[in-house]
Amino acid sequence: MSLVFERVPGPVPAFSVVLDDLADTARLAAMLAPWLSTGDTVALSGDLGAGKTAFARCLIRALSGEPDLEVPSPTFSLVIGYEFGRGKVVHADLYRLQDPDELEEIGWDELATDAILLVEWPDRAEGRLPANRLGIALELAPDLGPDARRVVLVGAGAFVERLDRMHVAEFLIETSGFSGAERLYLQGDASSRSYARLVLGEKSAVLMNAPRRPDGPPVRRGLPYSRLAHLAEDVRPFIAMARALRAQGLSAPEIYAADLDRGLLILEDLGSAGVVTGTPPEPMPDRYAAAMELLASLHGRALPSVLHIAPQVDYVLPTYTLEAFLIEVELLLDWYLPFRGAQADNVVREEFLLIWRGALSAVLNEPQTWVLRDFHSPNLIWLDERPGLKKVGLIDFQDAVLGPAAYDVASLAQDARVDVSEELEAALLDHYLRLREEASPTFDATRFTHLYALMGAQRATKILGIFARLNARDGKPQYLRHLPRIRRYLARCLAHPELGSLRAWYAAVLPSKEFNS
Repeated sequence: MSLVFERVPGPVPAFSVVLDDLADTARLAAMLAPWLSTGDTVALSGDLGAGKTAFARCLIRALSGEPDLEVPSPTFSLVIGYEFGRGKVVHADLYRLQDPDELEEIGWDELATDAILLVEWPDRAEGRLPANRLGIALELAPDLGPDARRVVLVGAGAFVERLDRMHVAEFLIETSGFSGAERLYLQGDASSRSYARLVLGEKSAVLMNAPRRPDGPPVRRGLPYSRLAHLAEDVRPFIAMARALRAQGLSAPEIYAADLDRGLLILEDLGSAGVVTGTPPEPMPDRYAAAMELLASLHGRALPSVLHIAPQVDYVLPTYTLEAFLIEVELLLDWYLPFRGAQADNVVREEFLLIWRGALSAVLNEPQTWVLRDFHSPNLIWLDERPGLKKVGLIDFQDAVLGPAAYDVASLAQDARVDVSEELEAALLDHYLRLREEASPTFDATRFTHLYALMGAQRATKILGIFARLNARDGKPQYLRHLPRIRRYLARCLAHPELGSLRAWYAAVLPSKEFNS
């Protein structure tokens, strides 16, 4: 049974809902979990026995993905912290707080800086709650049943818009036939997007929450990095690319319902079977080979540059320009070098860009194809029951551009999150080259190998900067563990004879041990 939300009249969006029992409490908690992220505060208010701790327990279990997780009450300890795959969660109970000054003793102002903070008895914080928060007020409703509760959800600050988005998402879920579905949080990527699996009996779907990307500070020509690098700013490119890939006979998610302005989509669930196995994950060679076959087939086709979104609504794929390539490699100078305790002065920067401009001239006149841009293991789903190329499911392609075929080949064979041995990388590249040669007698395998090394070096350089930025700017140190792998990939690429000038620059600026660790 689905929960029924009613809008509460007032100056800010607020919604009321009746929970008949503990199962409804768990449903509401699971519904909220995908909308929470590090730095958020949830304030739980209500009289003794209203169900604050029960709700917090359900929410912590939903955030952890462990329905049987032991969640004790923090009444006596005041604060209990948890570490989950998606980050930290802190559960605070301020009932025993005698004086607001005691908040200093528990490090109140730092509790939510790197965690999701759940607070019972928030009124005892006396104005010390963050401006951006979700308020949840619970009260007993004996007139509706012995275990019933009335709940009012109110957003403050940034949560005003987020709560409204959640309400719209529930409407989309209902119209797509998944009313009453169980919500399961799905681990997302490094972006601001979030996902939840909707499970209703034998069928399932995915809720994609992708708010419009806010413009960052201008970095060149008055434009932010996202514009210069041609990163998707809303869901329209995703919809266009999903439909275009499906039109090519490939397995991209079908879109069941969408709110374009808010960035909310209900998608076909392609499942969770991937192309890696084990812990730590290792490539499954046959599945990587199948992904290479998909690329070889796609790169041999004449593909449109104008994609259809809806009646009289089209999307023009941007071109992977020289400026976009360069703004990406500059991330190494701006973020990775400082991470390594170094700085690039104007002379070093100009030399770096001059060499890269010369190297990238090799790709600017290449035939253009669809570059999905993040064609690697986290975004490939294995669909064993489907035939041929449809076995490889595709997700996370909203940043697609028109560019050189070698880019996605390097993205897969030098998987940023999985160790691909030199032997497997060579076998995958040979497999791709052989398929392209069989399909086209004019395909130049030698030239492509040069472009592959060049695009691999460009991508590795960019990722070193991105992962350093995720650590320093976004508080996501977990990406640092991938740096040694990326450096090894970069060293492989720079060993290509055509990249001698680039290799000399990196050897001069970065210590040699960078490429052997």
